[in-house]
Amino acid sequence: MARFSKQDATPNQDGPGTEWRQDLDGYTVSMVSVEADTDLTELLRGLPGDACPSPHWGVVTRGSIWFRSGEHEDVIGAGDAFYAAPGHTAGAKAGTEFVIFSPAEVMATVEAHMGRRAQELFGATSR
Repeated sequence: MARFSKQDATPNQDGPGTEWRQDLDGYTVSMVSVEADTDLTELLRGLPGDACPSPHWGVVTRGSIWFRSGEHEDVIGAGDAFYAAPGHTAGAKAGTEFVIFSPAEVMATVEAHMGRRAQELFGATSR
């Protein structure tokens, strides 16, 4: 069985939070702690439809996250499990913690794009 814990991974602090990530059998699994309000919309700009092409599954353990598709926005709060279909932007409130599962192959492309956009926008890397 594939598994990991925060103690098994090196924390990534390139953005407005901390992420512990591991690829498990074709899926990227991230445990995320968000320190500041976050909106990934500008980092996703330039992808098809200016949106994330990856599906995601997860659970929010503290705070809230949101997914926006077109004019529709879903807010997911502490204790809620979720599925986000491809074609969304996303963000989180400060103080939020969540676990998210995504197909690793798709996320590799998304992460590379977001890193380039962060460099363009802020002169730094970001998730």
